[in-house]
Amino acid sequence: MDRQIIAVLGLVALASCTTGSTELEPIPGSLTYNGQPSTRLTKSPIGSTFSHDFYDGSRQVLETYVIQPDRSVKLVRREYQPDLLSFND
Repeated sequence: MDRQIIAVLGLVALASCTTGSTELEPIPGSLTYNGQPSTRLTKSPIGSTFSHDFYDGSRQVLETYVIQPDRSVKLVRREYQPDLLSFND
């Protein structure tokens, strides 16, 4: 009986790992928030990355994008930096 419970719990844990989406959704300020940018990066190699940083109203956001084969950009990483000004209060 204990083996059956462990097996069922293992399957539930495995299923929960594979059902979520790992793609980042754009937020206001992201380059792809309203769709792809109107300009294409024609001189940058496919697969190269670049970063974009902006302030979202409460903290600094640093995003990393990769250039796709069709010259669109894909958001692959987002980091939030604390607002250093708020620590001076």
